Amino acid sequence: MIEEIYPDIYRIEIPLPRNPLKYLNSYLIKGRERNLLIDTGFNQEECRKAMYEGLKKLEVDLNKTDLFITHLHADHSGLVAFLATDKSKVYCSGIDAELINYGVSGVFLSEMHELLSKQGFPLEELECAIEEHPARKYHLGRKQVFNTVKENDTIQVDDYIFKCIATPGHSPGHMCLYEANKKILFSGDHVLDEITPAINIIKWSSNPLRDYLNSLVRIDQLETNLTLPAHRKIINNVHKRINEIRQHHDIRLIEILNILYKGKMNAYQVASQMTWEVTYSSWEQFPVTQKYFATTEAISHLNYLCKKNMVRQINNNEEKLFELIN
Repeated sequence: MIEEIYPDIYRIEIPLPRNPLKYLNSYLIKGRERNLLIDTGFNQEECRKAMYEGLKKLEVDLNKTDLFITHLHADHSGLVAFLATDKSKVYCSGIDAELINYGVSGVFLSEMHELLSKQGFPLEELECAIEEHPARKYHLGRKQVFNTVKENDTIQVDDYIFKCIATPGHSPGHMCLYEANKKILFSGDHVLDEITPAINIIKWSSNPLRDYLNSLVRIDQLETNLTLPAHRKIINNVHKRINEIRQHHDIRLIEILNILYKGKMNAYQVASQMTWEVTYSSWEQFPVTQKYFATTEAISHLNYLCKKNMVRQINNNEEKLFELIN
């Protein structure tokens, strides 16, 4: 599916088979000399087919096309190696560019295995979750040379001037693009409609929920008429949506405090008692990959509460436990 959102700005819908996200919104900005493609999809056949068909219909010459990767996750970066030519620039933040290449080498998931093994995640399930992780199955296949961008850098495509806005949280180096004249925001996974972006702990970000909430404040201060997210529907009122996401995290933090009122627990145990908007009736029915993401989300909220001096972490031999501070 291809849709012209704004003059010379197109949305290409890239299916994400067997994934709860359903599809990725990849955006193409067509220029007279150079094009810019924002995010790509997984490195899997269904994504490649949809992308190539979309680019063909739009008569895109990849030799005249640069790429902008909002963040490290494989559903955004997976097709870079197939789409970038030796004449393409591939933009990404410095830290996420490094983490994408860590994913190719296997370092990223080995570090996550070590982290989660200390958070109560059963080792047999953890091995399976790592085996099925999108970062292992659908990464770009080889290390990539990136053109790294930072806060306030600009990328111009004809009359459009896009400013890079650092929005860490969903990933350590998540980056949005903002067109001030047209008041258009490409939000990546920072702000989504219908679903809330996952805020998962990783070794390279000690307090991602704090970073995420601070980044929401920055985006809320922008004058924005149109927000183009990487998943689900286009957002016409980003300020309203930001307020809803803040409320969601407030409710989740309160829920975790109530869970810990029962006593000390590891992160896996906390995650098993949290409320998740899924079709499964019990934690035991969750696929191991969903348990992985739920547990990493629980850890990010627990760490946030630790930094607020509401919860403390206890090292119990090789296991980390959390308890309320009275």
